[in-house]
Formats: sequence, C-alpha cells, structure tokens
Amino acid sequence: MKRSWLLAIDGIINFILGGLLVLFPATLVDWLGVPQAPRFYPSLLGGVLVGISIALFIALRRRGCGLGLEGAVAINLCGGLILAGWLLFGGLAIPLRGTLFLWGLVIMLLGISGVELLAGRSGI
Repeated sequence: MKRSWLLAIDGIINFILGGLLVLFPATLVDWLGVPQAPRFYPSLLGGVLVGISIALFIALRRRGCGLGLEGAVAINLCGGLILAGWLLFGGLAIPLRGTLFLWGLVIMLLGISGVELLAGRSGI
C-alpha cells in the first residue's frame, strides 16, 4: 500500500473520530457507553497533542517535509497508548459496549500505526 494512501486513510479516520468528539452530544455519550469523566477527554487530547508535537519535531529534523508517515504514527501511538492506559488503569465505570468501543479504537490506532511503521521501513 502506498504511503500516500495510508496517510489519506489515516486522515479520514482521524477526521471522522475527531468530528464525533468535537460534537459529542450527551446522547452519543450514552449510546456509546463511554466515560463522562471530565479528566478522561482532556488527557486523550493531551496524548494527541504530545503526538502532534513529536510529529512536528520529526518534520523539523527533516527540514520541512511535513507531517509524513512517521508523524502520523507518533500521533496515533500517543493517543492509542493514553487510551489503553485509561482502559487498563483508569478504573472507568463504563458498560461493556463502551469498553468494547474504546478497545476497538485502541486496536485501530495501534493497528494503523503498525501498518504505517512497516510501510515506512519497507520504503513503500
């Protein structure tokens, strides 16, 4: 799979998930069964911001080549690992559907990161 396609797929996934989180009405929170805890979402945002900062440092080191595949990996890994940390150690009192939904996001974020890392190493 070409790097540009991976970045496009990653961008679409992030846009859809980000759009849902921006809108995040109470009915969606209830339906998904995700936490309503005030610290949960800021920490996820913090994880993504850390990933973005790592991506920016990578871009700086490469002298303006843009976000690139490595930057997308950094963002997805940071967000996915913070979310996994919440699920493992956060003591979230959420229904099974919320747990499954959030673990699905972790798997998707870490999975696309793995594919992007392999593609980057193979030079695709």
